[in-house]
Amino acid sequence: MTRTSKKLSLLAVLFPLLFLVCRSSVAIDPWQQGVNKVLNLTGLIQKEYFEEKDARKLTFAAIKGMLDTLDPHSYFLDPEGSRTFTEDYTGKYYGLGIQIQKQEDRLVVIAPIEGTPAWRLGIQPGDVITHIEGESTKPLSSTEAMLKLRGEKGTKVTITIQREGLDKPFDLTITREEIPLKSVPYAFMLDEQKKIGYIFIRNFGRNTVDELEEKLEELSEQGLAGLILDLRGNTGGPVFQAVDMADLFLPRGTKIVSMRGRNSAYNRDFYASRDNQYEQLPLVILINQGTASASEIVAGAIMDNDRGLIVGEDSWGKGLVQTVFPLASDMAVAITTAKYLTPSGREIQRDYSHLEDYILAKRAPEEKREVKYTVKGRKVLGQGGITPDYEVKTSYKPLTVEFLIRGAFFSYGRKFSQHQTQLSRNYVFPQEVKNGNSAAGRKIFDENFEVGPEVLKDFLEYVKTTGIKYDLSKLHETEAEIKNELKREIFSAVFSLEEGIKIFRQTDPVVLKAIEVMPEAVRFVKNN
Repeated sequence: MTRTSKKLSLLAVLFPLLFLVCRSSVAIDPWQQGVNKVLNLTGLIQKEYFEEKDARKLTFAAIKGMLDTLDPHSYFLDPEGSRTFTEDYTGKYYGLGIQIQKQEDRLVVIAPIEGTPAWRLGIQPGDVITHIEGESTKPLSSTEAMLKLRGEKGTKVTITIQREGLDKPFDLTITREEIPLKSVPYAFMLDEQKKIGYIFIRNFGRNTVDELEEKLEELSEQGLAGLILDLRGNTGGPVFQAVDMADLFLPRGTKIVSMRGRNSAYNRDFYASRDNQYEQLPLVILINQGTASASEIVAGAIMDNDRGLIVGEDSWGKGLVQTVFPLASDMAVAITTAKYLTPSGREIQRDYSHLEDYILAKRAPEEKREVKYTVKGRKVLGQGGITPDYEVKTSYKPLTVEFLIRGAFFSYGRKFSQHQTQLSRNYVFPQEVKNGNSAAGRKIFDENFEVGPEVLKDFLEYVKTTGIKYDLSKLHETEAEIKNELKREIFSAVFSLEEGIKIFRQTDPVVLKAIEVMPEAVRFVKNN
């Protein structure tokens, strides 16, 4: 046999074998191939890596890395994240009962929640938590500190408090208890004359709609004639809560939202199922770039059904629906299983193919957005969140931002409160002294208080003592903002957080626009 014939004979044997190998590799499920590679890599790291690694951390990193390739909204819930997710949904957690904020490197108590362990132990607004279980809070974010303060019911945590007026810090050991997380923290009659109410929805959880109904009933008893529903900064929550909220304001049978997924099991249309609620209440909804997901479902349903007006800035543009799947008793993944469409049929999800643009919330070009129409033929746009009927942009001047970050307004509000309390004990009104009456002990501060030149001057003098440097030439352009912030913090300190919010909203340009267009919202209701 020649050399050439031998080669041909060998090839004749090998070709069928090669075909079988290729055929067998093609037949293997590509998903299984991927799993095998991950398992092989895990084995290599375990056996060959030069030092021992934490298998749990590597597993978490692999899961997160896989989810990162899907979309910006599929995410991993590790044990801490899973606990926080559950707390947000159920509307309760186990902790101390304080609102905290990071001001530079200080962890500052904004307010204790009445009736909680922190409140009973006398923790005060302005207290600085310097240590948690002996660990400095300086490098911690407010979220990291919050997670350390929360824990299992009945467990204890020791915090170190630095309080103004005391020579040295002191420790408090506090037993964690169940703390309610309110989805609807603020609700009040904003305009007593026009009977316009204001309700702020912080987030969506299991009890959100129940809380909202309770507040609506309270305002209705006061003669509610128009509602401003503030969804700014509300990043969403369960779809079903959004549907139930929209149902409060829409007639039965009105479409609220549709869901569409690759798996037809997720395809659903949601309609209002109840009547005789608040279908005739004039409504204006406030949104901004922090408004996302479930809150966009509510705004989209109201807008597309011509039920009310939307005021503010473009919302975030999250039109994807996540379903949470457990991986273990203390961890889970939230995977995007569907997209949602507003009643007009528009998708509001912003393009996330360029993640940097998506994270920076850059506005989608109008020519690339789909055009749909509301029930009454008004033009609305998709692929870029909810664009309001009336756009009102708000932003702080740099000097105001500097004072906010450094906690200057908050600190001054607390000082002002303490000072006015002292004055109210000792102040004697000259006219009453002249008439022979001593008014010692009478308050010299009431709800008509305004931040005048003297208070502004006093604030700037206080700022000097804190070491905050600022350009005095910039003061004129930001003076109105500074006065509004001071008034909010002063009212919060003297009366309550809600009273401070109420005062602040009365100068909020977005709220003022909502009040201005309320007559148009009234016509929407009458023409339905």
